[in-house]
Amino acid sequence: MKRKTKIILAIVGVVAVVGAATALKAAATRGTDDSLKTVAVTRATIVDKALAVGRIEPEVEIGVKSQVSGVVLRRFTDEGQFVKAGAPLLEIKPTPTPLELAEARRQVQLRDVELANLQRDLARSETLRTQGLVSEQDYLGIKQRVEQTQIQRQIATERLSLLEEGRISPTSGRETVIRSPIDGYLLEYAVEVGDPVVPLSTYQEGTVLIRMAEMSRLLFRGTVDEIDVGRLRDGLPVELKIGALPSARVDGRLANISLKARTEDNATVFPVEITITNAHGAVLRAGYSANADVIVERRDSVLMIPERLVRMTGDTARVTVLLPDGRQEERVVRLGLSDAISIEVLDGLAEGDQVVEPPPREIK
Repeated sequence: MKRKTKIILAIVGVVAVVGAATALKAAATRGTDDSLKTVAVTRATIVDKALAVGRIEPEVEIGVKSQVSGVVLRRFTDEGQFVKAGAPLLEIKPTPTPLELAEARRQVQLRDVELANLQRDLARSETLRTQGLVSEQDYLGIKQRVEQTQIQRQIATERLSLLEEGRISPTSGRETVIRSPIDGYLLEYAVEVGDPVVPLSTYQEGTVLIRMAEMSRLLFRGTVDEIDVGRLRDGLPVELKIGALPSARVDGRLANISLKARTEDNATVFPVEITITNAHGAVLRAGYSANADVIVERRDSVLMIPERLVRMTGDTARVTVLLPDGRQEERVVRLGLSDAISIEVLDGLAEGDQVVEPPPREIK
């Protein structure tokens, strides 16, 4: 009886050990399956973009200058207002030196004396011509000199009037009033009331008084890294992201790529211009900083996986696929367009396939 009891206990012990071992193996297998991460092959849109960084600027922006010297007397309008061409913007008060006034008066006097002498000569020549003592050519020559001197006297008189009164004549209007050359918005005054004004002339650039722009035509001016510029061409569509308007949708088109690079922050970049085609109701202002995504290529409804799942061996791309029965299979795939995060799969995978994600690399 004791012997039978020992045999039964031994059999029970063996069964318990085998059961425990089986349970441990199953648990280990479940742990392995649970730790395996996969990504499904899906259909989506993939876009290859090139980034441009810059700002929104008006296509036409001008600096208004004066042709007379003096100081700013007053303003006629405020910044940000729309004005028509010819509308008054500023008034300049002439501030001539005593020497300039004396010289202007002297020029008028000299022209008066010269004109009086020529008119006497003209009258004498006309009398002699009727008597046949002066040729027609000599008479016309004196008459032409009288006309030229009259013009010179008028110029000298207008200059004196401008220096003394700030106008050419009481009926001609103020010449020292600076008027708008275009229909546009007044962006900013570059001078304050009382500031001196250097006039525009052949020998000097002159003081910029006002900056104006035609805000109906805006564009993006920025730069693209030299790595991307080779992929760009005029006419590519662009999506603009305005920093001050995060929810705004602004579309554009690449209009110009500079032929010459420049260096910014130790990087080689190429200036680009992007025409804004549709702001979708967003109110854009000159000076807004913006990023532009230039759409180099776009493909819709293509098979796509994260690019990190692909292993490259020379020119061959491979991925590991988890089959329905739990086995893993290595496949060679043919790849297409990439946006540096996801990549298009042209051959080797089907929609819904589960691609195994490689384990993270250990940092040693």
